[in-house]
Amino acid sequence: MSALWSVGAGLLLLLLWVRHRGLEAVLVHHRWVFVCFFLLPLSILFDIYYQLRAWAVWRLHSAPRQHAQRVRHIQEQVREWKKEGSKRYMCTGRPGWLTVSLRVGKYKKTHKNIMINLMDVLEVDSERQVVRVEPLVSMGQLTAYLNPMGWTIPVVPELDDLTVGGLIMGTGIESSSHIYGLFQHTCVAYELVLADGSLVRCSPTENSDLFYAVPWSCGTLGFLVAAEIKMVPAKKYVKIHYEPVRGLQKICEKFTEESKKKENSFVEGLMYSLDEAVIMTGVLTDEAEQSKINRIGNYYKPWFFKHVEKYLKADRTGVEYIPSRHYYHRHTRSIFWELQDIIPFGNNPVFRYLFGWMVPPKISLLKLTQGEAIRKLYEQHHVVQDMLVPMKSLEKSIQTFHVDLNVYPIWLCPFILPNNPGMVHPKGNEAELYVDIGAYGEPKSKQFEARASMRQMEKFVRSVHGFQMLYADCYMTREEFWDMFDGSLYHKLREEMNCKDAFPEVYDKICKAARH
Repeated sequence: MSALWSVGAGLLLLLLWVRHRGLEAVLVHHRWVFVCFFLLPLSILFDIYYQLRAWAVWRLHSAPRQHAQRVRHIQEQVREWKKEGSKRYMCTGRPGWLTVSLRVGKYKKTHKNIMINLMDVLEVDSERQVVRVEPLVSMGQLTAYLNPMGWTIPVVPELDDLTVGGLIMGTGIESSSHIYGLFQHTCVAYELVLADGSLVRCSPTENSDLFYAVPWSCGTLGFLVAAEIKMVPAKKYVKIHYEPVRGLQKICEKFTEESKKKENSFVEGLMYSLDEAVIMTGVLTDEAEQSKINRIGNYYKPWFFKHVEKYLKADRTGVEYIPSRHYYHRHTRSIFWELQDIIPFGNNPVFRYLFGWMVPPKISLLKLTQGEAIRKLYEQHHVVQDMLVPMKSLEKSIQTFHVDLNVYPIWLCPFILPNNPGMVHPKGNEAELYVDIGAYGEPKSKQFEARASMRQMEKFVRSVHGFQMLYADCYMTREEFWDMFDGSLYHKLREEMNCKDAFPEVYDKICKAARH
């Protein structure tokens, strides 16, 4: 009883302090207080709800039966929109704060919201090695479902809350992408409700133009209601090799060399300064040396990027065996390294052992509670960007990132980009090796100014025939945007399928110049 009184007294004092300082001041200057005492417990409740729901669906086998009914409801909403005169664009009714993107989708307030409640795994076809899922299935949910069956998907993008729909309509990548390509390249079919309310299936052999135009279209060609994704056999561990490398030229040479080796199941680089990095390569295995097993996903373990940094500081190589699911979600607990700016003491051993089981807070809840002051602060003094550039331009690209942003760590993730039709493909006629350069954090460059600096970055990326991930803030003009992306197939289909009155153009949906 005395313990309850102590907790109650502590919460009362906290509330009095918040009232004295003002809620906005606390949220801006002491955000960790709000995150630790409110968002972390709330995030746990969110997780419990969705896990119980997934378990209930699995036990009752209700997802396949209800899927057709839910799709018909979406079709009815679209036909109702047509009856009303097609006066407004349509968009999904999912609240903007629930998405992982940091962008605030103001269009939700002016467009016709179509409610899409599709968040279940529908079918696992072991013969075809394909899993059929609804668009709101998350990566954490999918790997938890498939791994016990002995399966996984070839590309498991980081962060548990990333959804299949977001990774198809936007894009997704992982350290296995040097073999399999982007997330879209592991998909074999999509099912969509179009602007006329019809249900269409598309694949490389059926409605192929639509199949290749859907990725990166951000929901502006139709509503995704199901996707079929390749599966590969799962193994128990990833045998990972850590190698510190110094000198920018050596870093780029080593990273390129390892990315070309198909025997590497995974390749990843973390740069801690302009001339210091750790290059990691991994292979899937069922056997492990017990003394070298590292269950990095356990709540009390150091954040992964901090763990990797130890090899750089000690200037030594190392080998570990990480359980496969822990590896796939190795950056989740620290949201890469973004959480250190929100909870500065989050990697402290005491915090990890006492409260690490509650980490991370839901990105959606962070967005919902950030307020206008924090949003503007982040917009002007924080960067979350992924730029996809040809591997041959890696060294020049890192130098540009350093001058314009000076944000570390930097994430390096290689991927093969096939010469398929659609918005994103290599300049030549053959597949080409690319690399995702991810910058997340507060820029240290003295001349950094959000709009000017990012426009400079975008100009550089266009000059090397690279691409900007569309979840992030984009400052390009319409002409610059379509210079970066190939809009020929996309615009052709929007014309043929009467999308122009039904959905905004992708540029108008995501670019700042169009939204403000």
